[in-house]
Amino acid sequence: MPNRSVETLLSLMATLRDPVRGCSWDIAQTPASIAPFTIEEAYEVADAIDRADHDDLRDELGDLLLQVVFQSRIAEEAGTFAFADVVESIVAKLVRRHPHVFDAEGSLLPPHQRIDDPHVIEAAWQRIKGEERAAKTGRTGGRDPASPLDGVPLVLPALTRAEKISRKAAGYGFDWPNAREVIAKVREEADEVEESLGQGDREAIAEEIGDLLFSVANLARHAGVDPEEALRQGTRKFERRFAAMADRLAGQGQTLSSSDLASMEAAWQAVKRSEA
Repeated sequence: MPNRSVETLLSLMATLRDPVRGCSWDIAQTPASIAPFTIEEAYEVADAIDRADHDDLRDELGDLLLQVVFQSRIAEEAGTFAFADVVESIVAKLVRRHPHVFDAEGSLLPPHQRIDDPHVIEAAWQRIKGEERAAKTGRTGGRDPASPLDGVPLVLPALTRAEKISRKAAGYGFDWPNAREVIAKVREEADEVEESLGQGDREAIAEEIGDLLFSVANLARHAGVDPEEALRQGTRKFERRFAAMADRLAGQGQTLSSSDLASMEAAWQAVKRSEA
């Protein structure tokens, strides 16, 4: 059986990047040029998980691993770091962020020293992450004072980033006490959207819709729901019902393009009743 170790993958990537024997496309790539592929592969991993397709998940995880190896190879050629440094970094971080499981050397703590209280664990996790951010600011020369909401990547999907930003703010105590009060905020923001629609100012409308979406992300957090996943499932439900509506219309000798809104709404409601 051929060797399929990580070392083999690293060797293959080195060959593909070889200026003489390698692939011209791989040689031409830079960290910036392959970054979009890294994001795409991460989404494809999430999609395979959502579909519970284990074979596809295996393949997509391989594609995502390739992105890590690819970036590491480019960095190694530039003399900044190598794949082994990436592994060492995440191992050290896992040990450092789990003081309730490991001692400072990475050995498992004896049972009587372990901490299982989730609130204590969460507080320690946030404290350690804060220390890491402070250390990172020091490494970059401390050019800018760290924002209390730093550390949430801009490239995240907007709803996911909104949830994470609001969670960080909640960690400082800036939060609604319960979901009911967030619902009131959502209604308030919806009223402001309606008001801006009446004024016809597109910039104001966009701003108010942004506020509404941010409040909805907060509501999802309070409800213990991932807003990105909730929207994904809601969109899929709409797709499913829309297709069923089209089928129902076709059974009546109609098409989507020939049907008026009333006919489509009647078919839509019939689809919803059949699902119920």
